[in-house]
Order: sequence, then C-alpha cells, then structure tokens
Amino acid sequence: MATIATGAERAVHDLIEEHLPLVRHVVFQVAVHFPRHVDREELATAGALGLVEAARRYDGSRGVPFDRFAAQRIRGAILDAVRAADWAPRSVRTLARKLEAVEQQLATRLGRVPTAHETAEALGMKREELSRLQDRMFRSVVLALEYEVSDDEEQLTLIDVLTDDKTPEPSEELETRELRAFLRDAVGLLPERHRLVVTGYFLEGRKSHELAVLLGVTESRISQLRSEALIMLKDGIEAQFDEGVPEEATGRVARRKAGFANAIGDASHWHDRIGERDILV
Repeated sequence: MATIATGAERAVHDLIEEHLPLVRHVVFQVAVHFPRHVDREELATAGALGLVEAARRYDGSRGVPFDRFAAQRIRGAILDAVRAADWAPRSVRTLARKLEAVEQQLATRLGRVPTAHETAEALGMKREELSRLQDRMFRSVVLALEYEVSDDEEQLTLIDVLTDDKTPEPSEELETRELRAFLRDAVGLLPERHRLVVTGYFLEGRKSHELAVLLGVTESRISQLRSEALIMLKDGIEAQFDEGVPEEATGRVARRKAGFANAIGDASHWHDRIGERDILV
C-alpha cells in the first residue's frame, strides 16, 4: 500500500512539474482583463495552487486531456483569488460566476479558450455588454497599502504614492497661504468701486442690483466693474509668480498693470504671507 501511495504521489508530482508552464500561459490569457496594478505573481501563485488541485483530482479514465482539465482549474483558482479580494456587489458576483461557468463549458466543448464573441453569444448578450461586465468585475480588486508599485530600486508602495487631499504637502500649504495673501493684498489695492463690487458680490453675497443702488450705477456697469476687477486680480497675482525678467512697461495701460502688480508684491513681506490663513482680514 505504501508503494502504491508513493507511486500515486509521484504521478501527481510529475503532472505538476510537467505542466507548470501552463500556469504562466493561463495567467497571460487572464491578466489582460485585469488592471495593470494587479500583481501577476500573485495570480501565478493562485494558478499554481489550481494546478496542484487539478493534478490531485484528475481522472484520466474520463478521456479529458489533463492540460484542458488543468487549464480550467487554474483559471478558476485565479478568478477565485481575485474575487476573494473584491467588494463587487452580489449581482456582479452572480454574473461573474455565470460567466466563468459558461467559459468553462465552452472551453470543454471547443477544446480551447473561447473568444469574447463566442462567450457573449452564449450568455445572450452583446460584446459591449460583456466588456462592461468584465470591467465591473476587474475594477473591484482591493490592494494592500504595502503593494509595491515600482520596479526600480526605490521600491515604492501604494502608501508612498497615494495622495491625501486632506493633508497637503508642506510646500503646497505654503504656496496656498502665499496665494491667499496675494489675493487679500490685491483686493485691498483695487480702485474703490472695483473693490466694493468684489467684496460685496463674492464675500458678502450681495446681488448686482443691490450694488448698483449702493454705487448709483446700472447693473450692467456693476457687471463691467466686476469683470475688470477679476482681470486686474488675475494679471496682478500671476505677475507675482512670473520668473522671467519683466519688460519695461510702455503705454498707459501697461504702466498701470505693472504698477498694480508691483504694489501687490510690496504690500506685505513674504514671511507674513506664508503665515497667513485667511483670504481677507
């Protein structure tokens, strides 16, 4: 009995070793449907376990070639591993199981992996519907934060490259503070009527007709003042971040724009700007 058991184990071992390349082949076929961030080595590991199961359960007397039998088991093991890590709704999982069953039936009948058109036809759906189903299945993969996303020596993980919108980088925080300070200074340097329109419309929530009554002008004039003020603010603040050598202003309009931009730059010290948190004081 010991000799028979040892011989059976040896046969299983030989089947596994002989068909290991089949795992890579199935992984290559299946992986094209998954996002790039899905670890192919993990798929191969799951596929190898499927191959081991196939070798242990294979019954040659049924007349099915082992490579065909094993390919189905390998593919099923890979899909099971991916599905275990997803949060897809139950409806998607149900469709995924139906899709897997149909594909296995087609593979057994055709003796090869079915095409997308053949699978869609067997499911009674259009090729585009099948694609949408596969997208919903494969986008639901969950990855650990320790998952490595870099092939170089840096060995970056997901936690290294994911951004946290609620916690900006120190440099971004300083840039935002300086920008807000420039905006505060620029609004304060606008001509009186332009400043009243900007503060009234954007900060106090006043309507155009209210501002028109306040300033004794028409609503169309309020709209014009608002547009002029926004252009002045945009040009004046952008000038603070212009690293080029400024050209000498020529013409009345150009001199006025340059004077406004220079006034914004001189309105406060950089140390005070990066310490600011409010838009206006």
